[in-house]
Amino acid sequence: GVGKLAIADFDEVELSNLQRQIAHTTEDIGRPKVASARDTLLALNPHIQVTPLEGRLEGEALQAQVEKADVVVDASDNFATRFAINAACVRARTPLVSGAAIRLEGQVAVFHPEKEESPCYHCLYREGEELEETCTQSGVLAPLVGIIGSIQALEAIKVLLGMGETLAGRLLLLDALTMEWRTLRLPRDPACPTCG
Repeated sequence: GVGKLAIADFDEVELSNLQRQIAHTTEDIGRPKVASARDTLLALNPHIQVTPLEGRLEGEALQAQVEKADVVVDASDNFATRFAINAACVRARTPLVSGAAIRLEGQVAVFHPEKEESPCYHCLYREGEELEETCTQSGVLAPLVGIIGSIQALEAIKVLLGMGETLAGRLLLLDALTMEWRTLRLPRDPACPTCG
């Protein structure tokens, strides 16, 4: 398994998180999410190392953490953070497993900036074109978040072990209302401001 994890979040556990963020319980409300998640992970396996990174991780601090990682798993809930993580991964040439869920729709993609032909997250979404939605505003079903998170974990393991075919260059979409899966090819954009 994966023995070293760094988890970053600036937020505290709220009651509204509990239906989809299974690392937390009602006893954790008000605690930093990274501390709660660390405690849950260590209770499951005390032999792993979990580094909680509390506060906003941005700029040089974000870049330093990405450069230490073998793979980055992004489960953030806003485009500004996703763009910042993507840019740091491109600079560090660190693989990125990106996942998102809103309403009844989920998506996962893997970006390999260490490979010249690979697109990056910015090739897929342009800044200013995105519609900023939150789980609180639009809603999201907990089982969908679990499915997307499980696929991200699987893809991260495949990246780390160099096994199988990852979702590199593809976007996996799930419509949970119809349970239809689609896979779209993601070409690299030569004019991309991040990786082009």
